[in-house]
Amino acid sequence: MNDNERLGSESGTAEAGRKKSKQWQVPKTKTGRSMASIESGDCGIWVTCDKDKEAKCTVELRQLFEQYASTMYGVTADGDEGANGRTVSAEMDIEAAIKQELEGMKRAKKEGLFQPVRVDIACVLFFKTRPPIEPVAMVQRICWDAFESSATKNHRWIRRLTPMTRMGRATEKGLDEVSKAVLGPVFHAEGALTQKFAIRTTIRHHHVMNRDDVIRQVAAAVGDQHLVDLKHYDRLILVEIYRNVCGMSVVGPDFETLKRFNLAEIYEPTSKRTKTGTRSERESE
Repeated sequence: MNDNERLGSESGTAEAGRKKSKQWQVPKTKTGRSMASIESGDCGIWVTCDKDKEAKCTVELRQLFEQYASTMYGVTADGDEGANGRTVSAEMDIEAAIKQELEGMKRAKKEGLFQPVRVDIACVLFFKTRPPIEPVAMVQRICWDAFESSATKNHRWIRRLTPMTRMGRATEKGLDEVSKAVLGPVFHAEGALTQKFAIRTTIRHHHVMNRDDVIRQVAAAVGDQHLVDLKHYDRLILVEIYRNVCGMSVVGPDFETLKRFNLAEIYEPTSKRTKTGTRSERESE
């Protein structure tokens, strides 16, 4: 199996039925075909949501992402100006909203900027993105807008957003390939200055690589010319491992200010009272 094959495809053997299967078992449609899966080289955004609200959260996310695609890049989700007709009102019946979302998924599967991937993990969603969408920039913009705005919260189920610049297999080789692709432009570009960095890992439903091994491998990829600083870092490396896929991105020191990209916490009144810094300060860094 090569790196371009689907990471979430089922093996089709009796092993796939075992409760402790190591394969990422992507749910199938009624026709027996697998839904979209995460592949090596993909980029996107992991999202956590409230329990049993995955379908509702998916509808909210598509609305949110399409709004920012238009605002930041001047494009609609399907690439046609003015073609975004998927809206969800507060009065819309949830069954109708889910039906609308499934129809949107079919259209997005061919050419959409955002493609939801169903994963068999409670309260976790993944949206694949394609150019010109840049996951880190979009998530930071969404969180800064929420942080600086006093407007009423316009979604109910979305919690944490975690941008992924590149996805790969959750193996030592896969992690090495992802590290080179993501860390190279940040830490090893010509003329790059010494930077302070930290590594934050999240591992779920995975038992091949442990947290310490992942951190050591990623730190080695960064190199000795840069310094580890867990509290006052210039760059934070996010590593997310779910079942047999891993992803990575590099974000800035505003990660803690923005409540680790947790929209639910950003909108809390206590969070609003403890704001420090503005987007203009962040952009000038």
